[in-house]
Amino acid sequence: MRKTFTLAVAGVALAGCGMLPNVTGGGGAEKQVVTQSAPAESGPETSAPAEQRTAPPQGDQVIATREAKVQGSDGATRVRVEVTALLRQGKTVTLNWTLTTLEGKFALHNGLGRGVLDFTVSGVSLVDPVNAKRYRVARNGTDANAKCVCSGTQGEFLEKDESASLYAVFAAPPADVTKVNIEMPTIGMLIDVPIS
Repeated sequence: MRKTFTLAVAGVALAGCGMLPNVTGGGGAEKQVVTQSAPAESGPETSAPAEQRTAPPQGDQVIATREAKVQGSDGATRVRVEVTALLRQGKTVTLNWTLTTLEGKFALHNGLGRGVLDFTVSGVSLVDPVNAKRYRVARNGTDANAKCVCSGTQGEFLEKDESASLYAVFAAPPADVTKVNIEMPTIGMLIDVPIS
């Protein structure tokens, strides 16, 4: 059984950046997008030079995968993440992935957010290891009530063999960055995922 979770998406504009939290020594910046207005339905930006599109076209093709054992209140759960797109469009990148429970029951509603009561996938981030930058999920404003431009997951559990299709929007790394790492709370890191 496949479940799809969505949250209203607004258009995206860049916000500022800050230092990586909880990191001693070294440097690094963190970027997050803030949205302002509804996006127009359009395909990939055509003005980007061809050399920026080094990865093959993405869609239903799996470009990265990771299996993880997650400890929850109901015991251990085994899940699989399959990334199907990391698509650059202008100043943003959209990540699409499918999460499938292989064993046990996964609490999707609080396994991927940034806090206990964050019922979204806002805890997912992109990490640019070359430039030492972390990109957080876009938000639809700058105040405390700003919502992420990502999938909502409130009250959802995935039983064995159930899947959820999820998405998140981020500020785009520089054009010369063609691969990033994807960090997912409780699941871990997917390394060298190509941006198309």
